[in-house]
Amino acid sequence: MGVNKITECRVCQDKNIRGFFDLGNQPYANSLLKSAGEKEKSYPLSLSWCPTCSLVQLNHTADPVELFSSYVWVTATSKTAHEHATNFYNEVMARVKSLKDSYVLEIASNDGTFLLPFLHDKHKVLGIDPAKNIAEIAEKTGVPTIVDFFGIKAAKKIVKEHGRARVVFARNVIPHVTNLHDVVRGMSLCLEDDGLMIIEAHYAKIILEGLHYDSIYHEHLCYFTLKSMEYLLAKHDLHVVDITPSPISGGSMVLYIKKQKVSQKIIVSKRVEEYRKEEERLRINDFKNWKSFALRAHKHRKQLLKILNDVIAKEGLVVGWGASARSSTMLNFCGIDYHLVSMIADQSSLKQGLYTAGTHIPIFCPDDVMRRGPKTMLILAWNFNKEIIDNLRKKYGFNGKCILPLPNSPKVVDLRGLK
Repeated sequence: MGVNKITECRVCQDKNIRGFFDLGNQPYANSLLKSAGEKEKSYPLSLSWCPTCSLVQLNHTADPVELFSSYVWVTATSKTAHEHATNFYNEVMARVKSLKDSYVLEIASNDGTFLLPFLHDKHKVLGIDPAKNIAEIAEKTGVPTIVDFFGIKAAKKIVKEHGRARVVFARNVIPHVTNLHDVVRGMSLCLEDDGLMIIEAHYAKIILEGLHYDSIYHEHLCYFTLKSMEYLLAKHDLHVVDITPSPISGGSMVLYIKKQKVSQKIIVSKRVEEYRKEEERLRINDFKNWKSFALRAHKHRKQLLKILNDVIAKEGLVVGWGASARSSTMLNFCGIDYHLVSMIADQSSLKQGLYTAGTHIPIFCPDDVMRRGPKTMLILAWNFNKEIIDNLRKKYGFNGKCILPLPNSPKVVDLRGLK
């Protein structure tokens, strides 16, 4: 139970990892409370950088059973995720000749949103996810889902019962896992020799450049660049052949991966080469830039608190939108509690009626929050800000101010000045 401190890099086992950013003790981001007075635990949250493979990673590992056995994030609540699921399906189908006599396997499949387009087009699918409550939601939509943590053991069982898959993908999961090599090896075991593996993960380049320190929480153990991800994959004879951007998590990379056969030359796209050169040119993998990232985060905290205090002094009530996991890090790091943000609107019924971890802000359905007539909205789920602002204006006629905390410096947008 709790967390364990690492002594070596999670990918290459270098023992000389270097710490650079301490966000203090924080509760688990998704450990929402049933009452404001409920007791909760906090754990160290800090980052290190590896001089060998350049991986940026948490210094402590939380118990995955505590984090993922019951879960409150549901993919289907996001319009952006639904649109991305359709685009993802089209990208996959353009890259595989046929799914006949095979199937698509998703690791950490959540509610099955990304498998549904395949299912609707009459393709066989299979999901695996450790959260029983979320897997039940997937099953109700017709997506067969195994309730289990994925790794070599689970992979062997899947292959024995279902055979190997032509497409195996893992979205927003590889950075979460405690044993990276166990999961990547398991994915390789499940994949046909000529199959396509896909890994989607938030991109450390975007995190660094946009100051996305709110993406740092106990569930996210690793923050990959292309360089550090390729280092991991190469250990399992897997190679990135193409890459596309993703709108999820404020900016992610989708890696298309193939097995390397004996005597086979791996051909990579121009985009992969461009990503490699760009990382080198901008020194994304350099320790100096990550130390600067930590200093910028401390400056951001002062800026955001000033904006909130100024708005409250002039206009009173400030409410939030989106009780996301990433918002938990920012709220706790900045010390923003219910005194500064009185309530948060969230569309997920799994979160409504609960309180944020550490900061104890009550969470309500959006209709209840908007009935209070707020003048200022702190967009906590800022990575979906366009979708949220559009909803605020069209559904609720909101024409007040929106505080966009990130990316980079916080800013205030007055909706009365927008068309």
